[in-house]
Amino acid sequence: MTGTGELRIVRDRLIDQRTEYGDAIADFTWPEVGDNFNFALDWFDEFARGNDAPGLVILEEDGSRASYSFAELVDRSDQIAAALAGNGIGRGDSVIVMLGNQIELWETMLALTKLGSVIMPTTTAVTSADLVDRLARGNACAVVCNPEDAAKFEDVPGDYLRVAVGEVEGWIDHRAAYQLEPQPVAHPGNSTDDRLLLYFTSGTTSRPKLVEHTHRSYPVGHLTTMYWLGLRPGDIHLNISSPGWAKHAWSNFFAPWLAEATVLVLNYRRFDPTTLLDAIRSEEATTFCAPPTVWRMLINADLSGGRGSLREAIGAGEPLNAEVINQVQEHWGLTIRDGFGQTEATAMIANTANQPVKAGSMGRPLPGVPVVLLDPATDEVIEGPGEGEICLDLAAHPVALMTGYQGDPVRNAEAMRGQRYHSGDIASRDEQGYITYVGRTDDVFKASDYKVSPFELESVLIEHPAVAEAAVVPAPDQLRLAIPKAYIVLSPGHKPTPETARSILAYVREHLPPYLRIRRLEFGELPKTISGKIRRVELRNREVEVVNDRPEGEYRDDDFPGLKG
Repeated sequence: MTGTGELRIVRDRLIDQRTEYGDAIADFTWPEVGDNFNFALDWFDEFARGNDAPGLVILEEDGSRASYSFAELVDRSDQIAAALAGNGIGRGDSVIVMLGNQIELWETMLALTKLGSVIMPTTTAVTSADLVDRLARGNACAVVCNPEDAAKFEDVPGDYLRVAVGEVEGWIDHRAAYQLEPQPVAHPGNSTDDRLLLYFTSGTTSRPKLVEHTHRSYPVGHLTTMYWLGLRPGDIHLNISSPGWAKHAWSNFFAPWLAEATVLVLNYRRFDPTTLLDAIRSEEATTFCAPPTVWRMLINADLSGGRGSLREAIGAGEPLNAEVINQVQEHWGLTIRDGFGQTEATAMIANTANQPVKAGSMGRPLPGVPVVLLDPATDEVIEGPGEGEICLDLAAHPVALMTGYQGDPVRNAEAMRGQRYHSGDIASRDEQGYITYVGRTDDVFKASDYKVSPFELESVLIEHPAVAEAAVVPAPDQLRLAIPKAYIVLSPGHKPTPETARSILAYVREHLPPYLRIRRLEFGELPKTISGKIRRVELRNREVEVVNDRPEGEYRDDDFPGLKG
């Protein structure tokens, strides 16, 4: 068993030191939570039992609203835990949780944590083939899903418990647990370093990796995420992300409940910026986190209605470009604060609340996160200003880092080589310690001996009104070895015509130096992972395959007089 006194002290100190980054860094030490810490029992239940404040609010597309108090969440998760335990689920058992933004997701995650089981969050977008791989690699002994997804498991062999939120022949009905009398769950005796979560990465360049986190690394580690988001007790936190991916657990589970804040969820199938803006205002959200794609859609909507009760605006998932930040600042008087993290860890680098924000920078290292930049060629630490791979110093025992990639010793050894965790992301650091994202090590390329960051070029491209999304990759070129080529998704109302291509190429010519200019572009959809990340590897491979041919629909700068050069 363990108390949570030290965790609360450290949490409160971070909240109090939001305005003093230097003090937060200097004073921070990771709390000792004992040998048997269990987030649901030792932290959540401790403040939530008997607490009638809203813990979770879910807004539906049809306008309906469901609110669950912290006390209700305790009781419901106790009921689900009892039902699962009655069907043989216990400490160390892996369970696939494939649910949407619905109450059953939160109560099941709490229940499995209380049992000391292992949660395998899974997006509903996976196929049967994906599930075969996940069950095998995660050694899952149970699945929890909605009736409409149960059919996917007909082609997934194995002797595993099947639980559906509703009636499905041959499946246990999740809702039957509500007939049980809520009883506190006995502590399962889990070790603080036992596995708690197994996450599959999105697989932008290769087969998804299986990331293991413990009862320490994510629950305690998300103190950094709480600090970045600027959360306080009593806040109403709205986060836009999809269940099944790590960011959902970051900002819809661990970070807000570490802060004893309300989780506000907008459940939708088709995103509508007007509905989102209405929810921010009507629900009096105080903190809001969304990916750049959502922020771009919001600035194209009507922001004139004001920010409501919003105090903090956060961008996550991909780097933000300056245009979005400036628009929100102009209309709402809020600066969107960018940050950086991975499934493999919690928030690592960020612009924290009430700190100076540098345009384009994703901020500085967060408390307790031993960030170093390594020279990719030599693996030597870069002191002071410079550019290198974002790594974590393993000698400093970063609490918020995964234990490793499960079942993949080769890639695990590569990621942990030289007593560093290698993120695979390149960034630059200035004299004040602010870090700016450059790109994935696999995505950065050279053109005419100049290093090209796709993100830098994509940020300029999406400033053009015709461009909704863009991905830049190297196209082989006899003279320059490689030249930047852009794949473009057009904004509504724009057509893939030569005139549109010329306008975009002319725009980047005016806003980029000659060695970074986009020389070719092509309109169309972008290949993405099921989590929505662009698979640039597919685009790069395509360029290699057509090296001696000009693809149909490709436009080049020398097609337009006055643009070549």
